[in-house]
Formats: sequence, C-alpha cells, structure tokens
Amino acid sequence: MRIKKGDKVVVITGSDKGKEGTVSKVLPKENKVVVAGVNVKKKHQKPNQAQPEGKILEKEAPIHVSNVALVDPKTNKPTRVGYKVENGKKVRVAKKSSTVIA
Repeated sequence: MRIKKGDKVVVITGSDKGKEGTVSKVLPKENKVVVAGVNVKKKHQKPNQAQPEGKILEKEAPIHVSNVALVDPKTNKPTRVGYKVENGKKVRVAKKSSTVIA
C-alpha cells in the first residue's frame, strides 16, 4: 500500500469528493484507510447506566484506498506515488513534481 499513516490525502470520488485530511489509520488487509474528518457516520448508542439518555456518536468510517490520492507536497494537488532508490534507501516520490515524500 502506497499511502501511510500521517499522509495528507484528498478524496477523489464519492460523496466526500474534494475533502482533504490526514490518514489516521491504515487497514492494509482490507485496502482501506481512515481519514480525519472524511466519511463521518453517526452511530446511535442505547441508554445505559453511565449515559441514561443515550447519545449519538460521530465516527470516521474507512474509505477504500483507491478513492483517495496523496497530496503533492510541492503543488498541493493530487498525485500518484512512485518509488526511487536514493543513497541505498527506497523512498516514495510524488509523480507530478518528483519530490520525495517524507
């Protein structure tokens, strides 16, 4: 998977198209990522002794990795990710501007 935790991404398709956020969790077995502030779902929680009136929780749901694109650090536009070997180390590179992604 080319997207890692902490990367800044933009949603390129779906109901949240155009929204940007940072990746807070990566689920490689499912090919999904959780992006802060994107794909927020509401979950109704039943009343219990601690919360006698119940409540509605808002939680970010995972989104498929193909529906997000990494934001190029130089141009702030969506880009694909490539790899290059520099000083004997494999590093991720933005395809649009050829800048190394930290």
